[in-house]
Amino acid sequence: MENKTDKNSYTILFAIAMVVVVGSLLAFTASSLKPRITENKRMEKQQNILYAMGVNENEGSSREFISTDKVAGEFSKYIKTQLVVDANGNSTEDDEAYLIDVKKEQAKAKNGGTRRLPLFVGEKDGKTFYIAPIRGKGLWDAIWAYVALDKDMVVQGTFFDHAGETPGLGANINQRFFMDDFTGEHLLSDTGVFKGIAVTKGNNDPKNLDKVDHEVDAIAGSTITGDGVSAMLKADLKLYLPYFKNLK
Repeated sequence: MENKTDKNSYTILFAIAMVVVVGSLLAFTASSLKPRITENKRMEKQQNILYAMGVNENEGSSREFISTDKVAGEFSKYIKTQLVVDANGNSTEDDEAYLIDVKKEQAKAKNGGTRRLPLFVGEKDGKTFYIAPIRGKGLWDAIWAYVALDKDMVVQGTFFDHAGETPGLGANINQRFFMDDFTGEHLLSDTGVFKGIAVTKGNNDPKNLDKVDHEVDAIAGSTITGDGVSAMLKADLKLYLPYFKNLK
């Protein structure tokens, strides 16, 4: 006599039941963890923004963020205004501008929509910083950055990161020796034309003393990642040019 558990229908029903049970568990877990995930993303963004304007715990050549238990307080202390900027350089205050998803805004613009540009205005040691989040494409996956500028669009600090660049090569864009080179670099020419900053092997300025050449040294063996950084800086930061013109 055939055991009913040997029937194909039993196997199918069992598989369906398992899918339902596992799916329900995964949905419950995701729902339960969502507040924590959202909180972690908030803290990470705030750490990155603060890092770019020089609020961090770096020592020597190490790269250290403000700790998670202090980041909310430090963000409130140093970030005075959060703005959303439009294509004409007009801005409105938005206390949750740090939650704007730059990737989604880029996709919206590609589909003919209006892109929102978050900008964070910070103050430290009597100086005003304008921190812009930007996003681009590296060799393997997404790259992004937070770039702190002064009113003349001179870089005051940066934080770069990536989703999956090659370890020891392109992945090093988030290391101090690369990020620190950008400090002091000018995005505009003497006549106010936007030039951006190119990551190039032919820079011929290994100590990066020339801050008006619109170039920094590339990381050896990471040409495509470097090209992605150059393109990201030029494409996204140029969108903020009308805002900085309005400041004057």
